[in-house]
Amino acid sequence: MSVENKIAVKESRFEKGSNIVQGLKDLPKSLNSKTITAGVVAAIFGCTGPALLVIKAATDGGLTQVQAISWLFSIYFFGGLISIFMALKYKMPINGAYSIPAAAMMIGALQNFTVYEAAGAYFVSGVLVLILGFSGLIGKFMKWMPLPIVMSMIAGALIRFGTGIITSAQQVPLMGIAALFGFLVLPKISKKIPPVLGALLLGIITVSLTGGLTWNTAEFKFIAPQLIMPQFSLDAIISIAIPLTILVIGAENAQATGVLLSQNYKAPVNAMTIISGIGGMLASLFGGHNANIAGPMTAICASEEAGDDKEARYAATVVNGVIFSAFGLVASLALAFVKGLPKALIGIVAGLAMINVLYSAFNEGFATKKFKFGSFFALIIAMSGITLFKISAPFWALLGGVVVSYLTEPNDFKNR
Repeated sequence: MSVENKIAVKESRFEKGSNIVQGLKDLPKSLNSKTITAGVVAAIFGCTGPALLVIKAATDGGLTQVQAISWLFSIYFFGGLISIFMALKYKMPINGAYSIPAAAMMIGALQNFTVYEAAGAYFVSGVLVLILGFSGLIGKFMKWMPLPIVMSMIAGALIRFGTGIITSAQQVPLMGIAALFGFLVLPKISKKIPPVLGALLLGIITVSLTGGLTWNTAEFKFIAPQLIMPQFSLDAIISIAIPLTILVIGAENAQATGVLLSQNYKAPVNAMTIISGIGGMLASLFGGHNANIAGPMTAICASEEAGDDKEARYAATVVNGVIFSAFGLVASLALAFVKGLPKALIGIVAGLAMINVLYSAFNEGFATKKFKFGSFFALIIAMSGITLFKISAPFWALLGGVVVSYLTEPNDFKNR
């Protein structure tokens, strides 16, 4: 099965989306306990572990406190604006954030380049992504890409969230049991409580009672972000801009597109690429490595946990975007709050929110008899977490899946 019939072909111009004013008018009736919960969960996930990863990269790279805060401000503030804009314009759960693998890549890269050279590379990456979006090449590529291979890549890339339920619960068993009870049993007692909200509430209550929260020792101090003017270095562009561009296109946008397709949304692929390029350019001016369409947050807000009404799920993305932007504005203060939440609780709740997405991905990846070898290799490559040439597993999963299918099942490409 091809992705062709599910992708908006002429979405390189933003006017092809719905009216933003109409999206705003419909927002109040789309806000409900499930959409709000999904948006909050996506925000908590994005503002916890990933933020700490960025802090580690900034610390190891020798950035000043102001530069680190500016980095956080840019990726969250502009990532949040992307969520709000895309959700209202297309009335779809298309979330903005930043590339977590790219943040991990910067842990080593910032030790070899100044923050200003890195910012120059980020800016170049944003320009490259923007050009790819306007050219329409991304849309053509996704139209050609077999859906089972895309879905298998999604399953492999996101399966760690599923296994994270178990590993996180093992770390803190009492909290894990409480969260699972809140997800599986509490909604049966009261249908007004969405499963993910039940898990989050009981998890926080349990952690509070057992002394797992450390907010009382946090130091809350506001620090304003500052502009960081890019400096352009060929070495930095080769080492940072090229891998970063591939990560944004081959990992983040591909994951988000796959998630949207699995939920039967008509993904505006070219527009998603264009906005990722613009976000990357803007974020670079504050030392941010990118602000783009993000896979995991889109997965949470597009899932059935965000509500049975698909047309209303975009409200979850708006909620997520508002929290993200607010987090960016007060990054120095929000960090103190984030450090008080146990990583295990976030791991459990995020994993529970992924259940329906994972089910759909596995179903569409392997329900058909076509592309079975390509789908299998896409799955295991994505699951492996392999990184080659500073490019993460989702890109290699797509590439490997297609190559294997071309070699072993070429007729599947012809008979679509």
